[in-house]
Amino acid sequence: MTAVITGMGLRTPAGHGVEETFAALTTGRSGLVRPPADHPAAGSLEVAGVLPEIDPRTVASGPETRVLDRVVVLALLTAAEALADAGIEVGRDVDPERVAVIIGGVGGMSTLERQVLARAERGRAAVSPYLLTGILPNMPSARVAIAHGIRGYSSSVGTACASGAQAVADGVRLIRAGEADVVVCGASEAPLFPTFADTFANARALARGWDDPAEASRPFDRRRNGFVLAEGAALLVLERTAHAAARGVGSYAEVAGYGVNTDAYHPTAPRPDGAGAAACMRRALASGGVAAGDVGYVNAHGTGTKLGDIAETTALGEVFGVGGVAVSSTKALTGHLLGASGVLEAAATALALSRGLLPPTYNLDDPDPDCPADHVRKEPRATGTDLAITNSFGFGGQNVSLLLRRTAGTRATAPGR
Repeated sequence: MTAVITGMGLRTPAGHGVEETFAALTTGRSGLVRPPADHPAAGSLEVAGVLPEIDPRTVASGPETRVLDRVVVLALLTAAEALADAGIEVGRDVDPERVAVIIGGVGGMSTLERQVLARAERGRAAVSPYLLTGILPNMPSARVAIAHGIRGYSSSVGTACASGAQAVADGVRLIRAGEADVVVCGASEAPLFPTFADTFANARALARGWDDPAEASRPFDRRRNGFVLAEGAALLVLERTAHAAARGVGSYAEVAGYGVNTDAYHPTAPRPDGAGAAACMRRALASGGVAAGDVGYVNAHGTGTKLGDIAETTALGEVFGVGGVAVSSTKALTGHLLGASGVLEAAATALALSRGLLPPTYNLDDPDPDCPADHVRKEPRATGTDLAITNSFGFGGQNVSLLLRRTAGTRATAPGR
């Protein structure tokens, strides 16, 4: 069985929804800013990918909205958007028992920080009885299931920055195994709070010293000096191909294969030789039954860190040959959405295939000679390729590669729009 993407819900610093987000990625409209003075992380972050404030009462009601973490709010919003984009109402268009939900991410850590501070200042009585439902990492999946009456497989994925991409891989596995007809999958992250920001800043992992925030994220560029922390969510509706055909809907792309493995090397650093990443891409190719030479584009993990970009480029060279495939990183405009980055980039890759237009790596003014590749930079590149890979790598050596294939009858909007 094969799985196709029939719906997308996107909330990113660069744009909301399919059209706005892809337009930003292909025109260079950056979502990176200096956090406003009243932002909780303003004293910790020089630059960030910030979303507008969202009232939790738009997605929930009752007293627990006071501690409904932003990751849950974003998951509920993007799930509703993705299902609407796919033209699916659970129970009407698909059996609730045949729908799964898999949403990754760190969980509601900003809620935990606020509650710990409240207890320290005001004592035990200040701790909300809804704290657990605010911070548990399965709450985005659980809340989405409750909101839409989804009664099939449900889980959360916690593989650091590979979480969203792994949620997609897990969704494909369920469909291939015949355990689901529809899977809502992806990730939601809201890391822009002081303690979380401070740990990255103190580790000197973040981009710094840039007068223009839009220039701070520079994957593969000689002057890169770290990544830009960002918040957001991206959820996809994966559907069994025959199920989508029976409904008479087109798709953005097929998820033709996936690779998941681990470096077994270091808690934070990638393998310098890129061996784990290379093996992961080869697994994705094997899963889809295609050769490396058939792939025309890679949407790289490409965070803008010194070691990470070099390791990934080395892996790309091992798999495709140096300059053997077009490469770009959209994190130059969105920043790094941690666990949500991989699924956002899968969405961008699906759109690139369906529209025949590769988004470039912006800010790649002076490519690092240690990162030799056929970089798509400065402007989008027209393409007729049918196959692409998108990579996600996380702390702990987590590697995920998704292989996407352009499908006949691609579309950009839901049925009837």
